[in-house]
Amino acid sequence: MTEGQVLGFIGIGRMGAPMSGRLMDAGYSLCIYDTNPEATKPLVARGAKLAKSPAEVASASEIVFLSLPTPPIVQAVVLGPNGVNHGNTVKTVIDLSTTGPSAAKTIAQALGERQVTWIDAPVSGGVPGAEKGTLAVMVSGPKAVADAVDPLLKVFGKTFYTGEKPGLAQVAKLGNNLLAAAAIVLSSEAVAMGVKAGLDPKVMIDIINAGSGRNSATQDKFPKAILTGTFDYGFATALSYKDVRLCIDEAEALGVPMIAGAVIRQMLAVTNAKFGPDSDFTSIAKVIEEWAHVEIRSKKS
Repeated sequence: MTEGQVLGFIGIGRMGAPMSGRLMDAGYSLCIYDTNPEATKPLVARGAKLAKSPAEVASASEIVFLSLPTPPIVQAVVLGPNGVNHGNTVKTVIDLSTTGPSAAKTIAQALGERQVTWIDAPVSGGVPGAEKGTLAVMVSGPKAVADAVDPLLKVFGKTFYTGEKPGLAQVAKLGNNLLAAAAIVLSSEAVAMGVKAGLDPKVMIDIINAGSGRNSATQDKFPKAILTGTFDYGFATALSYKDVRLCIDEAEALGVPMIAGAVIRQMLAVTNAKFGPDSDFTSIAKVIEEWAHVEIRSKKS
């Protein structure tokens, strides 16, 4: 980064808002864009410049970050009318979204024709990690460019370089997100069994976390969003469902069987249909509760 250089940031949502805020906390100037004007107001109040389109962001910034919900939206924002590829200043696009390897390869090739470098940098750790700067940031793309932007990515958390091939970091992210959803499904089944037998679910979670069954769901999501009955961890069911579908599709393309993964996809399909795409993905547990005729709640809730 040179003195006075402006960073672009497109997508000021649940993850984008805290990540862009951390860049400002670190002293960087931002040019931002989001389709929801309300989402941008806190950053504008702090001094960020508000652009009218992705192209305008890419004409104000050499480095543009993306934090967007789905592959089609990422593709439209980068390659569509008034997209990033119409900017006249951008040199590097860093995708913090879970876009999947197929879309990443397509976009990387299109940008490469304009001498713009695509860097995959999907993140894991949820909203709490984005707020605290403790995300896992998976990175793929040309090594020299990845090294150059590494100090920026370290503002979000710990970086893991996976290789030069476009989409490689996306594969790592999809595998991670499949496991995150699977942990909720299997943990919900196990705890529902315990509750139906007469166990206090909090005690059972404490036992699991002290034993060999502990996982990201029992250590984090159950205490924060399931035992409390709030179901507000901060990750939408539709996004988890999208990520797992992308994972299964990629595995199939690579010739890797995903028998259990297909079951997780179906559980998310049920959750998405029953509670809606905007529900929290911890609502998976509510499906299990209904089927088992129990409620997984701390006695204090």
